[in-house]
Amino acid sequence: MQKISTLELFRNSMFRNLWSANLIFNLGVVIQAVGASWLMTLISSSHFMVGLVQGATVLPLVVFSLMAGALADNFNRRQIMLFAQIVMIIVSINLTVLSYLGLITPWLLLCFTFLIGCGLAFHNPAWQATMGDIVSRENIPAAVTLNSIGFNLMRSIGPAIGGAVIAALGGTAAFLLNAMSYIPLTSTLFVWKPNYKTNTLPLPREKFLGAIADGLRYVVMSPNLLNVMARAFLFGIGTISVSALLPIVACDILGEVPFSTVRYLVVLV
Repeated sequence: MQKISTLELFRNSMFRNLWSANLIFNLGVVIQAVGASWLMTLISSSHFMVGLVQGATVLPLVVFSLMAGALADNFNRRQIMLFAQIVMIIVSINLTVLSYLGLITPWLLLCFTFLIGCGLAFHNPAWQATMGDIVSRENIPAAVTLNSIGFNLMRSIGPAIGGAVIAALGGTAAFLLNAMSYIPLTSTLFVWKPNYKTNTLPLPREKFLGAIADGLRYVVMSPNLLNVMARAFLFGIGTISVSALLPIVACDILGEVPFSTVRYLVVLV
């Protein structure tokens, strides 16, 4: 039954287009994160500042995800994603230009990284909730599975691709690729016409703070869900720490490799 559902998903042209575009978007985000971490090692000698690059990316996800989830449940998800995409495009273009001109400072890089993280914080809940707007109810589990597979695939191969781009073309090229990676998803969202309207949602719109409180209450009162989220949080803390330190490992430990960018590529692979 699961195989039939999966095949049906790829017969759905809009799901196929959005899923593929989101795949490219996720790859661009990973490449940008790799480029930002490496650029920080070049413009700052502080290991603390290098670690803050990951912190600037993750902090908005921690702070704004609850609010973004409430927005996604009560407002037009397509418009939320479009707004987030446009903000990230503007930020990424400015980051690319300033990097090319050599005007990036450590704190300015952190600011750009934080703003991209804010875009992700509002985009991701809306995208995940959109699964029910694209496919039929019985196909939602398969859609969520494919979405997770795509995300983890890009997170697995993205660092190696990003390292190769940096080694061959430099950090500015990584930022440019990220800016370009928003185009497929943004253009697909522009032409997509969901079957819902903002003022005709199936349920009455909740109060904003009430929606956040209900979400927290649901998690607290669901032991299995709380257990999964706690494990995911602990696992995420460890993996983020490792990825934050990879540029430092490339510079300090693999010193025998002649070129620093090649060292970074070796570590990422």
